[in-house]
Amino acid sequence: MSKFSRVVFFFFFSILVILQASEAARLVPSPRVSGFVTTKDTQFLLNGSPFLFNGFNSYWMMHVAADPTERYKISNVFRDASAAGLTVCRTWAFSDGSNQALDLQTSPGVYDERVFQALDFYAQWAKSAGVQISSDDDFYTNPVLKEYYKNHVKRVLTRFNTITKVVYKDDPTIMAWELMNEPRCQADSTGKTVQGWVQEMATYTKSIDNKHLLEIGMEGFYGDSMPEKKQNNPGYQVGTDFISNNLIEEIDFATIHAYPDIWLSGQNDYAQLGFVQKWMSSHWENSRTILKKPLVFSEFGKSSKDPGYTLSARDEYLNAVYDSTDNLARSGGTIGGGLVWQIVAEGMKSFYDGYEIVLSQNPSTAGLISGQSQKMRALSHTLSRKH
Repeated sequence: MSKFSRVVFFFFFSILVILQASEAARLVPSPRVSGFVTTKDTQFLLNGSPFLFNGFNSYWMMHVAADPTERYKISNVFRDASAAGLTVCRTWAFSDGSNQALDLQTSPGVYDERVFQALDFYAQWAKSAGVQISSDDDFYTNPVLKEYYKNHVKRVLTRFNTITKVVYKDDPTIMAWELMNEPRCQADSTGKTVQGWVQEMATYTKSIDNKHLLEIGMEGFYGDSMPEKKQNNPGYQVGTDFISNNLIEEIDFATIHAYPDIWLSGQNDYAQLGFVQKWMSSHWENSRTILKKPLVFSEFGKSSKDPGYTLSARDEYLNAVYDSTDNLARSGGTIGGGLVWQIVAEGMKSFYDGYEIVLSQNPSTAGLISGQSQKMRALSHTLSRKH
């Protein structure tokens, strides 16, 4: 959930990056990154073997790294995450024009090299440029806005990394690209408008980079293609269709998010957890039998701002999500892993959103996360021996 810029959720192009687990965390062998992550049916593969993972979100990395004196915070998070066995990080590859000091794209097609090195991005700009748009949903259909988006995609994919000396589209450290964070379309609840946009942008992205995996960034809301599935939604639709949108050929795997504390704010913890477990199992089954593609639970967490919040309640919630992930993975694969929202470093209170986890300050939560990493790594190793 883009909790700091929910109103501009559609200005999104993010990346999933593979980390190497530290020696201390590597109780079972962890695969080295020498090739690109691929998919075969409902499995992720790395170096030809099944790849399961435990990961995290840190959307803020490019913003913080724009200031070289602050880059140690990214290093600290990667160090602590690696020690906990976390091997996939999801982060933003854009800045939306809201903070001129930290913008990757300062205006349509104009990039700040300093911020681009930190990563080694449109409706407001369009209005300023005189483009006639009536609502945020014009993003999906307005030719100028779509061209802005494509320009950004091309610029990111063909970026020459000044540190590694590798063009992003050729870098196997990158696991996947995400088209958008949590697409929603109030103008069309059926999911068809988003469907057209995803098809166009997925085809365009793959025409430049066919080495990396591609996913949409969806929360998992069901739409009109299979009306009977809509009973699993939290009481409403958001203009997406989990089934039809993810059936697009160029989309390699599906994602879900879950924030029952927001979606079902009037219900107790027990009911919210029950919703999440059903949300997971439903999408797991649909991914396995209908989409026939892998699934990633790419955002989940529990906020300290929730009524009656306690650290133990958060740990119980995360533990239940991790148990469900592990059980589903053992029951027929398909779910590749989960990405908790969100890991931050010490001294980053301005980025706190209630869901933040500072691994070095939360040993009980860090222990849970580490335990899940070990389970997923062990299962990956077991499947590799059978592969």
